[in-house]
Amino acid sequence: MTTPDTQRPRTGSDILRTALRRNIGAMAGGTLLMGLYQAGETAFPIALGLIVEHTMRHRSLGSLGLSIAALAVIITTVSLSWRFGMRVLQKANTTEAHRWRVQVAACGLQPVARDVDLKSGEVLTIATEDADQTADIIEVVPLLISSLVAVVVAAVALGLADLRLGLLVIVGTVAIMSILSVLSRRIGSSTQEQQARVARAGAKVADLITGLRPLHGFGGNHAAFRSYRTVSTEAKHQAITVARVNGAYAGTALALNAVLAGAVTLTAGWLAFDGRITIGELVMAVGLAQFIMDPLKLFSEMPKYVMIARASAARMALVLAAPPVTVPGPERPAAGEGLEIDCVRHGSLRRLKLQVSAGEFVAIAAYQPRTAADLVSVLAVNVPPDAYEGVVRVGGRELAELSIEALRAHLLVNPYDGEIFAGTLRTNIDPSGTSRLVPEAVEASMLTDVVALHREGLEYGVRDRGANLSGGQRQRLSLARALAADTDVLVLHDPTTAVDAVTEQLIARGVAELRRGRTTVVITSSPALLDAADRVLVLDDGVITAEDTHRNLLATDEEYYAAVAR
Repeated sequence: MTTPDTQRPRTGSDILRTALRRNIGAMAGGTLLMGLYQAGETAFPIALGLIVEHTMRHRSLGSLGLSIAALAVIITTVSLSWRFGMRVLQKANTTEAHRWRVQVAACGLQPVARDVDLKSGEVLTIATEDADQTADIIEVVPLLISSLVAVVVAAVALGLADLRLGLLVIVGTVAIMSILSVLSRRIGSSTQEQQARVARAGAKVADLITGLRPLHGFGGNHAAFRSYRTVSTEAKHQAITVARVNGAYAGTALALNAVLAGAVTLTAGWLAFDGRITIGELVMAVGLAQFIMDPLKLFSEMPKYVMIARASAARMALVLAAPPVTVPGPERPAAGEGLEIDCVRHGSLRRLKLQVSAGEFVAIAAYQPRTAADLVSVLAVNVPPDAYEGVVRVGGRELAELSIEALRAHLLVNPYDGEIFAGTLRTNIDPSGTSRLVPEAVEASMLTDVVALHREGLEYGVRDRGANLSGGQRQRLSLARALAADTDVLVLHDPTTAVDAVTEQLIARGVAELRRGRTTVVITSSPALLDAADRVLVLDDGVITAEDTHRNLLATDEEYYAAVAR
């Protein structure tokens, strides 16, 4: 799923505007219901004041019954409006958070990577926590407006009793919001820094989990743990800073609200003592002074949530607004054509030239692992075509001219450390469920013993990252997936480093047989795979230095013999 550049949000403000625009209907309904709730809450102390006033004046049971009925209507209105208002807003909030999570995930899963300096763990945090906090703006705005409704109704009611009481509420609310808006800016900057540090800690955990086995292998797990503890400690200190700022904000808001409520109560008491308002109006004023604490508290917290939403939206924009690493072309590879690398210079590759004809099985013996890795990066389009010198042609067309979807369907580069996913053996071999070569791929990769070992066969459950498989089993499972894809051009990088010599020999024969008539390139030092290839290219110091069959090179090239003979 892709998002056209014209529709992609460019900034955090764009993201917030998009969220508000998409939910305008739900927000309008929620604002109406929550405004009705706040108005009903405000009407309760007003109704109590009127009951006291009429009871003392008329002393009528009919008036008392009518007042009780009015209170029942107010209570019912408050209950239902809150229930349905929050239901509408929370549904919109949850739906909007889901949309942003999907959109961020889609950016990460696009075949062309985005030019953003974030690790996968950081993107995960953005796709979860930041998406949720950004969507909170859907609730924040209606609650802010409904709280304002309560303050306005209270100010009008108090102003009708005495103008000074109404003005006190209005002036006090403006003063409180002015003070708190200054504090909320500190919350926004502190929260953004906290989110960044938490994301970095998450990325560190993801990296450590990925490399857990190698770390244990050479005893580096303790050093890795210390490294994570340092990053986590930084996140903890920033979280404490944010908690302090939030505490100061909440304490200041509560104190200012209490001061305003106390001022209204004392002013009303003085006016009643002076005979300028009645006892019923005094009861109403005291009740409103107590009630107004809640909407004022909610009203004063809204700037904080707005700043948090803005900070999260700005982090999401880092992913959503990032340009692609490369802009693919519109063409498709031509059938019946092979693979050509023409004077490519990248990393350790020095004007590398090689050509693989359609249907040919070629092995590349790379003497330096770094050179092999650079070649795989170029062929897998992990390096954009404009980032290196020279040209790579697939199906007779340059990589820059091809659409990435067409290229992926035509050319598959399988790395030596292919990822294994939680699921079953079958879903790892054939994720899309469309391959017709699953049995053949299982046999060619010598995964048959793993399938036969378990009663469930191909439905045997595989844990995340293949935790319940050995290294050789994971490598063969990855190879089976590459073979089952049945692409026109297949590039394998060290597909048999974790298997024994006998299994390696069987795999070499199986791959050669299954890929007969298909273009296949194997970057390896395995004698079995080198011998199964139609020809071997020797890649030394970034260039092709020799070309022949494996057996001829063994007989004529001492350096080759020393490098690959076992």
